[in-house]
Amino acid sequence: MADTWPESRQTVVLDHRAVQHENALLRELVTVYQHLTGLTLQDADVSTVARLLAERTNATVAVVSRGLEILAAASADPGDDTVDFVRAYLATPRLGTVLHSTAQTRRSLRLPDVGDAARAGSGGVRGAQSPAGGVIVAPILVGDDVPAYLMTFGTDRQGDDMSLLVTEHAATICGVILGRERVVAAAARQVRDDLVEGLLIGSGRDNGEVARWARHLGYDATREHRILAVSFEAGPARPPGAAAAARKRLSAAIDHFFTARVPGAITSIRDDEVVIVVPEPEDRRAAEAARLSAGCLARMRDMFPEAVVTIGIGGTCRDPADIARSYGQARRTIDAVLRLGRQGQAVAFEDLGVHRLLLQVPDLAELRSFAAEILGKLGGQDRQRGSELLTTLACYFRENSSPQRTARSLHVHPNTVAYRIRRIQEITGIDLDNYRDRLMAQVALEIIDALGGGP
Repeated sequence: MADTWPESRQTVVLDHRAVQHENALLRELVTVYQHLTGLTLQDADVSTVARLLAERTNATVAVVSRGLEILAAASADPGDDTVDFVRAYLATPRLGTVLHSTAQTRRSLRLPDVGDAARAGSGGVRGAQSPAGGVIVAPILVGDDVPAYLMTFGTDRQGDDMSLLVTEHAATICGVILGRERVVAAAARQVRDDLVEGLLIGSGRDNGEVARWARHLGYDATREHRILAVSFEAGPARPPGAAAAARKRLSAAIDHFFTARVPGAITSIRDDEVVIVVPEPEDRRAAEAARLSAGCLARMRDMFPEAVVTIGIGGTCRDPADIARSYGQARRTIDAVLRLGRQGQAVAFEDLGVHRLLLQVPDLAELRSFAAEILGKLGGQDRQRGSELLTTLACYFRENSSPQRTARSLHVHPNTVAYRIRRIQEITGIDLDNYRDRLMAQVALEIIDALGGGP
């Protein structure tokens, strides 16, 4: 009995110490839970969660997006190169695949130490910065989405179960914070879209609210602006759900293109278009809007090869009350381009010229009929001869009926121009010295230019 007593007493002491250790861990766990939960009642972000968790667990903590972008990083030792360390670890081969699996299962995962590669890439980060002991990854859930992960490095000294529980609870708190940010952002976006909608339709013009709405949106009434209407089709027919998703991605890409390149741009994503209010540089005027539009078309063709994007550029506006007018011009430009079958282009309202009046005719067949009535007999010639006569007539009008300038432009003799003009009058029966006949011929040429169908 005397021989076994010391051993039994030693066992009791060890058991008592184990219970004390477990109680200490539980008290620490409850304290950390309380502090983390308290962050939901404050104006905290995920960086605050990362800092608190790093301090309480003496570990390195990072919040990483699905695209492996570091959203927040913290360490118990502020002197360590935390971001560099996390970035080096994220470069581990196949890590993205593992994290994607975590997002699919919605369950936390303990990753083993990846060896010296990550530590070497971290620039010699020491102590708690080492991933020795593994890394715990917890998916951050916002509804049914997993926009990010919470990662804790080197947490073995706190006990496996506690590290896992704390990391999972912190991920839950991050989910609450990110979800709240999404709600606030969505509400702000809705208010912004409502204000833009009011400017585009011109409501509130009589009581002066337009100017106040414009100021809220950051509109600078001391500068000239242009309204760009971007119409788009996502591509070939898809199932309803896939088509809606494709249109959403395309509209978001268009919106991002302009907001990333134009400081002060005001954008609004609508059901069938994206509208952008673009401030005009003082030195480039319309050329800037055209350059941006051409760049957007090229970018969208690269990103969405099957999509068709058409851009209408409205006239300049300075007074907020003129925004609706410029937007109306941009929309009419798109309508004109689509009627002409020339979608996929960027066209300014002023570039439409007389076409913006001609295309008010509801039936395009009436326009073609008019052009055929005036110049259709030129089609009775052979194709090459008919095109030659039309080209000469168009150049003759552009050169203000000067045979000499027309001859220089076409690189022919003035007598050749005079002969062709005489033949046009003989064939069509029009008298180009008569004002009305000359006007009808010019309008017919504009119709042929816009709609095609000439000889």
